[in-house]
Amino acid sequence: MLAAVSATAAPVPVKGLRLWAAPESTRLVFDLDAPLEHTVFTLRDPERVVIDLEGARLAASVPLPVAEDAFVRVLRVGERKGGTLRVVADLKRQARVRSFLLPPNPPYGHRLVVDLLTPERKVVAQASAPSEALRDIVVAVDAGHGGDDPGAIGHGRLREKDVVLAIARRLVARLEAEPGMRAFLVREGDYYVGLRERFEIARRARADLLVSIHADAFRDRSARGASVFVLSRRGASSEAAKWLADQENAADQIGGVSLEDKDETLRRVLLDLSQTGSLEASIDAARRVLQRLGRAGRLHSREVQRAGFVVLKAPDVPSMLVETGFITNPSEARRLRDPRHQERIAQAIAEGLVDYFRSRPPPGTRWAATHHVIRRGETLAEIARRYRVSVDDLRAANDLRGDLIRVGRVLRIPGAAVPN
Repeated sequence: MLAAVSATAAPVPVKGLRLWAAPESTRLVFDLDAPLEHTVFTLRDPERVVIDLEGARLAASVPLPVAEDAFVRVLRVGERKGGTLRVVADLKRQARVRSFLLPPNPPYGHRLVVDLLTPERKVVAQASAPSEALRDIVVAVDAGHGGDDPGAIGHGRLREKDVVLAIARRLVARLEAEPGMRAFLVREGDYYVGLRERFEIARRARADLLVSIHADAFRDRSARGASVFVLSRRGASSEAAKWLADQENAADQIGGVSLEDKDETLRRVLLDLSQTGSLEASIDAARRVLQRLGRAGRLHSREVQRAGFVVLKAPDVPSMLVETGFITNPSEARRLRDPRHQERIAQAIAEGLVDYFRSRPPPGTRWAATHHVIRRGETLAEIARRYRVSVDDLRAANDLRGDLIRVGRVLRIPGAAVPN
């Protein structure tokens, strides 16, 4: 419980006032010497957000909003009777407002955070008609932290948010170079995206996989090596409960099937099946990425780890979190700062993802039409007829010397033919 500031108490200095603009939100951060009570409300015609800080005084300059800011036109500051500091944000458009206090977290002290967000709109989900056109595989690449959240601070004041964004950009470039693959950044610049919003961005883009890039930290500076995490079963269960309890999410879709008109038991079964499939796919992809990271450098753990990271909790998108190394280890921090090492990490992650999608190409993608997993009882001649290619071309494309094939092997189909 915050103590009220008395009239005789010395005003709390606001030592900093910062603006962080993202494509769909703006964050105002007040750096404080101590927690204080505040009030936030909106005004219409014109659109404004008013922030009253009781018993505070401004001891910092007022930032100028950037032209790209989606919400804030200008900030105005004034002192009111009774020792209240009022900050008014003149807006470009209507905003939904969220505010909260943060306790000290080095290098920051007490902070008041005010988020300006796009107003929520109720959307009724409808199952989309299946398309016969082949599509690209879509990978969402999430650079952790950002904006007012620097993440871990490593040796030489290296900030996690900067390192992981650089690696994420390199990873996107490598995946984009793969024919039939499309990758995008969840966070394109130095701004913060909410943890749940990150996996919602992946879902809205119909991503086939989400990979979140981070750098580890520990009080023991000798800790080192990369790790790969997937969602724990406990995390999956709690997220399923949240989805079933939330009417808006319950009206969404799982694998193209609307949950809106299903009873609770059937909704639970559909959601559990979706989560089980996503977790199995996540583990498979994570193992392949971990293997490639082990070839590129030292591993902190040789097994895929499990944890309840919020960013991994999309029930229908396979997801993994990659800790690229310990930023608190001086030698690893130097490597993480090095563009050549960043490129090696990005290459290792990309190779693991490509290997995964070659073995499990999503249905309806170009890769599903150009790769074939051999099943029991199939012959090379039957596979060649199915894809309308010659047996000789099929052998040449896969370095086969005869007709002997192994169940489970992935064959590359030359000519990108669509199977009959």
